[in-house]
Amino acid sequence: MNLTKFGIVYGLLATLAMTVAMVLGLLTGMSPMPAPIPVALAKWAFGDLTQPALMGLGALAHFFYGGLAGVVFAYLFKQKRTLWTGFLWGVLLWLGMQLVILPLLGWGAFGTAITPKIAVATLVLHLIYGGVLGWATSRSRPAAG
Repeated sequence: MNLTKFGIVYGLLATLAMTVAMVLGLLTGMSPMPAPIPVALAKWAFGDLTQPALMGLGALAHFFYGGLAGVVFAYLFKQKRTLWTGFLWGVLLWLGMQLVILPLLGWGAFGTAITPKIAVATLVLHLIYGGVLGWATSRSRPAAG
C-alpha cells in the first residue's frame, strides 16, 4: 500500500473512532454542541436542506476531511509516526477548527459564542482522532511507492 492509500485508510479509521465518540456524546446528552459540527457546516454551505440530507452531507464531508488529514499526517510525519505525533496532529487540527470553522459557523473562536465547553469536547474528539491515527500508523508501514 502506498503512502497515500495508507494515510486514507488510517485517517478513515481514526475518523470512525472519533465519530463513534461524537455520536455517543450526542445520544447521551453529554455533547455541548447545538449540532454536530459536520452537519452545521453542511447547513452553512448548502442552506436549509432536509435533516437526512444534512446528516449525509455532513458525514460525507467529515470522512473526506478525516481521510485527507490522514494522508497529510502520513506525509508530514513520514519518518516519525507515533502516538504522540498523532496527538500533536489532532491538536493542530483542533486549533484550525477552533480558529476558522467555529467562527465561520457563528459559534465564535473556541465555541465561546455558545459555551466554552465546546472547546473541551472537540479537543477530546480530536485527541481520539490523533491518538488512533498515530497509534495505528506507527504499527504498520506502507510499501515504498
